[in-house]
Amino acid sequence: MPTNSVPSDVPAPAVASPVESAPAELVELEIGRIAHGGHCVARHEGRVVFVRHTLPGERVLARLTDSGEASKFWRADAIEILEASPDRVRSPWRQAGPDGVGGGELAHVALEAQRRWKAAVVSEQLSRLAKIDREVVVEAAPGDDERGGLGWRTRIDLVADDAGRAGMRMFRSHTIIPLHTMPLATDEVLAAATAEKVFTRRWAPGTAIEIVAPASGADPIVLADGDVVRGGGLDKRPNVRRAVTETVVVDGEEITYRVAADGFWQVHREAPSLLAQVVLDAARGGADGDITDATVVDLYAGAGLFTVPLAKAVGQVGRVVSIEGDPRAAKDARRNAHAFEQVEIHEGAVDHVLRTAGHGAIGGADIVVLDPPRIGAGAKTIKEIVALSPSRIVYVACDPAALARDIAYLAKDGYELKSLRAFDLFPMTHHVECVAVLTR
Repeated sequence: MPTNSVPSDVPAPAVASPVESAPAELVELEIGRIAHGGHCVARHEGRVVFVRHTLPGERVLARLTDSGEASKFWRADAIEILEASPDRVRSPWRQAGPDGVGGGELAHVALEAQRRWKAAVVSEQLSRLAKIDREVVVEAAPGDDERGGLGWRTRIDLVADDAGRAGMRMFRSHTIIPLHTMPLATDEVLAAATAEKVFTRRWAPGTAIEIVAPASGADPIVLADGDVVRGGGLDKRPNVRRAVTETVVVDGEEITYRVAADGFWQVHREAPSLLAQVVLDAARGGADGDITDATVVDLYAGAGLFTVPLAKAVGQVGRVVSIEGDPRAAKDARRNAHAFEQVEIHEGAVDHVLRTAGHGAIGGADIVVLDPPRIGAGAKTIKEIVALSPSRIVYVACDPAALARDIAYLAKDGYELKSLRAFDLFPMTHHVECVAVLTR
């Protein structure tokens, strides 16, 4: 499978809702390079077509799903494979194929080839947006090869269709496809779904259903429109448990976290421990590094996944400043870090807190750790990070394009990409997690 991805003259596919398009038609396409977003690129009568459910080098019969004459590019789904890539496998989740649900767009690709796919995308985004040429290797999370890339999600979101059946939406559509299981979910999630008859009962149409089951085996929670589901009904008692206990292992030591069931937490069963260890080692400048007297600023800190191990590492002499915009997550972070006097937690939008407190309550920083949302930190927040004058920046990213853009912003102020590791924390999808270290 080619390791190069979409050329710079091909526009990235938009994420907006589909525009009005012509009636669907079938076209035969020769599939070219990979594009960011789970697509491959083809050309039809001189027009760029982003095609899902295919692989580079294949010849396919594809159904056009967005082919308006005014569109700069078209979209299509491969529905028949005329010449297959050697990296094609039988999908373990057929409902995620053409006309199926979103969230499993690479299920037709061999697991190792999925990682090469993602490595190509990360490398191409770095080259195109940050002008950095770097070979990237995407690392597997522990246990994924043995599970065939399945059974990794500790949290799943479903929605009830008009008949009350729990399912997921089609890609770029409001249409809901009912499910009877979810192959990416852990056994604990599926057990919780079975216990509450999530896939067999009838819900009120439109009900949003969340199932959360910590990888540690702690008690799961099922939510329906934010209310706890228990024993087949809704438990609306004001004191009902609405948080789960997560256990993370860092430096060989278990750390316990309290996390709101409907709050943010890494969804892969191995991601919290893996990322916390990688981030801590990066902040220390290596597994044997010493930051006992450092000031570390942890941005987009969530429930404190990185804050707590960083607090242990800086000790009583150092200082960790945690900033989080979501009130529930900040509340959880306070609880999770309450034993560490060296931790300060600020609640509010990251750029605002940095701008208003950065030169006062926070001051400077030796190290900045950030794990922004998919859109990245952005130029305004990067400017405030640079004002802290850290010697090292550890950037955790779930979108390589956003990461590359922010690396380009940092380069203008003298920060260079020292190292980058990529992890396959979303098997069967195009998503990839990166940890980049930048130094001045």
